[in-house]
Amino acid sequence: MSDDALAQVEGSAPNEPEVYDWKALVADLNGLLRLRTTPIGMKLFETVEEMEALPRIRRPKEIHTTDQIVAQAARLNWTVGITADDLVGQQCGAVIGLHPQDEGWLSGRHMTGVWFETIEDAGAHQRAMHTVPHGRYRAMAVSPLASGRLDPPDICLIYATPGQMIMLISGLQWAGYRKLEFGCVGESACADSWGRALATGEPSLSIPCFAERRYGGVLDEELLLATPPAYLPKAIGGMKRLSGNGLRYPIPQYGIQSDARAGLGASYARD
Repeated sequence: MSDDALAQVEGSAPNEPEVYDWKALVADLNGLLRLRTTPIGMKLFETVEEMEALPRIRRPKEIHTTDQIVAQAARLNWTVGITADDLVGQQCGAVIGLHPQDEGWLSGRHMTGVWFETIEDAGAHQRAMHTVPHGRYRAMAVSPLASGRLDPPDICLIYATPGQMIMLISGLQWAGYRKLEFGCVGESACADSWGRALATGEPSLSIPCFAERRYGGVLDEELLLATPPAYLPKAIGGMKRLSGNGLRYPIPQYGIQSDARAGLGASYARD
């Protein structure tokens, strides 16, 4: 991300390469993790014209949720661009900074009695969400990473099973270790993934919410990692080193009644 990125990056982020080989990065991700869903990028634009200048950009003909727009890239391999006018209600647009996070939105009135018992509960939920500040951006686009059309995207989105995800996170932690901590706002969990990653510049793991699964086609077994692209080479490099140590996906089952000493010796002990 640029020097005037959305927020100060917490911790020590990797240096961004001068050039990304998107096809090679995606090939590595697929080879290491056997992903079933297309890794995609998301990028915010200060003008609609910048977004519409992307190669092979599609514009919605109907009103959608952001979850549906993301899914069109991840499930259909489309490059899709939107403005606030393409989104239903404020909730979707507010997370990515296309709608204002005004007092009406912060009150949580629209979620009271539906997702939360009281207006106080709903307002606390709204204030807990990570969002992009409103005012700078007018458009957003998503596209498969391998297409290279968002070069670079602000963030990359990777859908994966818990087993795949722990290997991806372990790759991130191979060198320069630090504990990664994530949150869960519950419904509107896009704030935990793309909202948090855009707002903080940090890798952000989420449990996709009801709306993401109902409208965005997210599968029961999928988690979502949103991360600035500079973290991808680091994660891939770490996973390759782990693979060389015999720690790779799919994780073979050892057996719940077997003597564990031989397996532990191979996977954890060092001479």
